[in-house]
Amino acid sequence: MRKTHPVNALKKLGIGLAFGAATIMSMPTSALACTQMYMGKDLTADGNTYYGRAEDFGKRYLKHYGIEPAHEPGFTYSSIESAFEYTSNKPTYRYSYVRDHPSNWEGRTDAYSEAGINEKGVSCSATLSTSYNEKAEAADPIDEKVGLGEYSYGSIILGESATAREGVKLLGSLIDEKGTCTNDQIIISDNNETWLFATLSAHQWIAMKLTDDVASLNPNIGGLNYDVDLDDAENCLHSEGIQTMPEENGFAEYTDGKFDVAKTYGERITESGRHQWTRYVQGRDYFMNPLIKDKDYTIVKDEDGTGAAVSEIQPLFFKPGKSGWSTFELIRAFGNRGENVPGLNAVTDGVYAIGTERNTEINLFQIRRGLDPQVATIQWEMLSRAAYSVAIPLYSALITEVSPYFSDQTVSFDHCKQTDVVYNEEPENSINYVLMDISSLCFENPDTLGISVRAYLDALQNELIEQNKEVDAAMLAETTTEGRTALANKAGKAATENTYVKCKALLQEMRAYQKAENFDQPFTPSDLNTETNGLKVSITYAKDTLATDPVTPDQPGTPEQPGTPEQPAKPEQPAKPEQPTTKPEKPGKSDTTTTVTTNKTNTKGGLPTTGDRFDGRMVAAFAIAGVAVISAGGYFLYRRNKE
Repeated sequence: MRKTHPVNALKKLGIGLAFGAATIMSMPTSALACTQMYMGKDLTADGNTYYGRAEDFGKRYLKHYGIEPAHEPGFTYSSIESAFEYTSNKPTYRYSYVRDHPSNWEGRTDAYSEAGINEKGVSCSATLSTSYNEKAEAADPIDEKVGLGEYSYGSIILGESATAREGVKLLGSLIDEKGTCTNDQIIISDNNETWLFATLSAHQWIAMKLTDDVASLNPNIGGLNYDVDLDDAENCLHSEGIQTMPEENGFAEYTDGKFDVAKTYGERITESGRHQWTRYVQGRDYFMNPLIKDKDYTIVKDEDGTGAAVSEIQPLFFKPGKSGWSTFELIRAFGNRGENVPGLNAVTDGVYAIGTERNTEINLFQIRRGLDPQVATIQWEMLSRAAYSVAIPLYSALITEVSPYFSDQTVSFDHCKQTDVVYNEEPENSINYVLMDISSLCFENPDTLGISVRAYLDALQNELIEQNKEVDAAMLAETTTEGRTALANKAGKAATENTYVKCKALLQEMRAYQKAENFDQPFTPSDLNTETNGLKVSITYAKDTLATDPVTPDQPGTPEQPGTPEQPAKPEQPAKPEQPTTKPEKPGKSDTTTTVTTNKTNTKGGLPTTGDRFDGRMVAAFAIAGVAVISAGGYFLYRRNKE
C-alpha cells in the first residue's frame, strides 16, 4: 500500500505538499512495502486455499477491526486521496474491515478498508502497491487527483459484490470509466474462485483466476512475470485495450511471439528496490523454492544498506518445495525475517524483512471451496507486527458484534507515539495496543525478551488453531443464518478475549522483568511450559464458544494474569521459534495508501473503549519542527522513489 494522507486535503485543493519537517524525517524512506501471499489448496495440509497480505507503514501505527453496516440505495463512496466518487444504486452489503485511525484522515472513519469479508462471503485483501514503466506511463498516465484508488477499493468490492467475479467486473468497469489513481494488486475471493486483480496503467487492468497448484509471493514488484491467455474469459478478465493500446503506442512486448502483459506494463528490474527483492528472496526460501545466491541474485551493500539484486525478472507464481503447508506455517510466513538466508537475515545482517518492525496489520484468509459462502472463509487477523503477534480467527461474513477488546476508532492514537511502554501502559482493554507493546519490547530487547515471547505466542497461536477446529465443526453443523450469526459473534468474542487475557498477562510480566533490571537470565513467561513449548494453562476459546448457557456481552476487565481454565488435550507443538533481530533493520519502502469507504457506524458488542481524537502525526510535526513547503512535483518524486 502507499498511504498519501499527509497531503490529502492539499491534493484536493491542488496545493503543494506542506507539513512539518519532523514528519518528513519520521516517514518511511521507501515508497512501497507490503508483502502479498497466496497458496493454492492442492499445496495445503487441510486442502484449503489461503491468501493474505502484510501491510508495512510504521513501527507503531494503530489499526482497527470493525463492521460496516449495510446501507440503502444511494450510498456514496468517496475518497480523500482523489476526487473519486461512486454512488450505489442498490442496497449495500454488510462487511468487516480493517481500517486506519480517523486522526490520520481528517476525522474520517472510513479510511482504507484493507481486509474483510462481506455477508455474501466475498473477501478481499487490498492493496499491494506496484509500479508501471515509463513507456506505459507516457501512453496512459495515472492522474493521482482523480480515479479509483486504494482508499476505496476494499469498500466498493465488499459493499457491492455478491461474488468475487462480480467484484472484479465492477472494479474493471469503474477503471474503464474513471481511471485509477494508483498502481496496485488486489486479491478477491469467494467460496468458489480466487482472483488476482492488477491495475496496469490509468485505464488498463487485468484479473487472473488463481489456480490450485501454485503459490505466489509479491513484495510490491509490478514486473514479476506470468503467462496468461487473454482470450480465456473464464480465467482471465481485462480491459478492452490491454493489448491494442501498447501496440498502437509502440511499447508492446512479446515473449516467444506472445503478447507479454507483465513485460509490457511492469517496472524494469533496475526500477525495483533492493528491499523488495530482499523480501522476495526471503519468501522463496521460506517456501522451499530458493533462489541461488550469485546465480539468481547478488547481495548489494553500500551507504544505503544491504539488500538483494536479481539478474533477471522472477515469476509471480511458483511451485513450493513441499506440499502440506499448515495454517500455522502460513501465518508464520508473514513473520519471516530471512533467518535461513545468509547475508539477507534481518537477525544478523540488518536487512529489511517480510516480518519487519514496520508491519502494522496482517490478514490471512482460509477458504474452504464449495462450502456455504457464510461459513466458507475464516479471517485470521493480526493487528500488529507479525514477528511477535497472534492471528485471531474470525467468521467475518457473519459477525455483527465486535469484541470490545478490539479497540474501536474512538480510542486515542496517542499511545502510538509512546517510546517507553514499560512505564506507560496502553489504553485499557485493547488487544490492538497490547500486541503493539509486546512487539515493541521484543524488537527493543530481542535477546532477553524476544526468543521466549515468540515461543509463547507460537504456543498460543497453535491452541487457537486447534480449538478453532472444534468451533468450526459446530459452525458447519449449524444450518440457519440466525444460529450461525450468534455462534460467529460468540466465537469472535471468545477468541479475542482469550487472546487478550493471555497477552495482557504476558505484557505485564515483560514490564515487570524490564523494571527489575536483572538481565542475568532471559525472560521466561510464567505460563510457558519450557519442556513442551506449550501453555501451562490452556485457553478456553472452544469451551466458551460452545457453552450452552446464555452469553452476555463480554465486559472488559484488567487481568494481570490468565485464569485457570480446565486443561484440554495438548495442541500441536509450534516449530522452533524464530530468532529475533539483533540489529536495527534498514527501512524499506513506505506503503502509502489511502483508503476510504464512507462515514460509517462501528457495530460493537459490549462496552467500547473511548479516547480523545487528534491528528497525531500532523500536530506533532507542526509543534516540533514548524512547516516545510514542498512542491507537488517533489512529493510525486518522493512517492516514486524506491530506495
